[in-house]
Amino acid sequence: MNLPIKTTAWMRPANLIHKAALFGALALAPIYGKAQTTGAEPPHIHNIVFVHGGWADGSSWDKVIPLLEEQGFHVTAVHLPFTTLAEDAATVKRTLALQDGPALLVGHSYGGVVITEAGDDPKVAGLVYVAAFAPDQGQSLADVNSQYPPTPGDEQFRLDASGFVMLTYKGIAEDFAQDLTVVEKHLIFAIQGQISGPNEVGAKVTTAAWKQKPSFYIVADQDRMIDPKLEEKFAEQMDATTIHISSSHVPMLSHPAQVANFIAAAAGK
Repeated sequence: MNLPIKTTAWMRPANLIHKAALFGALALAPIYGKAQTTGAEPPHIHNIVFVHGGWADGSSWDKVIPLLEEQGFHVTAVHLPFTTLAEDAATVKRTLALQDGPALLVGHSYGGVVITEAGDDPKVAGLVYVAAFAPDQGQSLADVNSQYPPTPGDEQFRLDASGFVMLTYKGIAEDFAQDLTVVEKHLIFAIQGQISGPNEVGAKVTTAAWKQKPSFYIVADQDRMIDPKLEEKFAEQMDATTIHISSSHVPMLSHPAQVANFIAAAAGK
């Protein structure tokens, strides 16, 4: 997303161990794509913490949460303050502190930047990126996004006098969530938050947790907000176990069962 400021893993050996069990689970799940494999059965992670992206809130995960709870997971959805990257990451870490054990940290879109920053927390056992940004240390969302041509959704950002950014209804309906119903599109537009351009989009990541934690990635092949080729690049650079879903920018809403199955498998279910 080239925003108006233009400014716009598992430790490697352990990663290989976890991927074997994931492959077996994905073979039974209604998803498609690649899963890298080898090794033995990983430990099961009970806690899952969701981090939403920009122009969204915790309800981004409301179709996936019940599916995971039915499988026995303890699920929490964070609500970001949308002020600075540091405060967003601190919000996630406060949630992690409340978990009763290791947690799988899941981020969508801008939420990928947040879990990259907050994921060095000792409670985090793995990272799942859902059509999400994954900058390296010293990079911002704007830095990595500027490496690719603008997407259709980039034309639909509106910056206010305070430097906060919103997305037009056209952007929601045609680029952000084009495969959802009209009612769902209206709901997303109504609840969207105002993301801070310079303080979040332009903020540099101070640590890249995906270099040290097991990592997983869902590429949204019909994404009109983030270039799918950029998503593939993120997945490749972190050596993530990866699948592709033919979805808009919000696969957790348009393909919740596929997303839930992938997350459950990443947790060792």
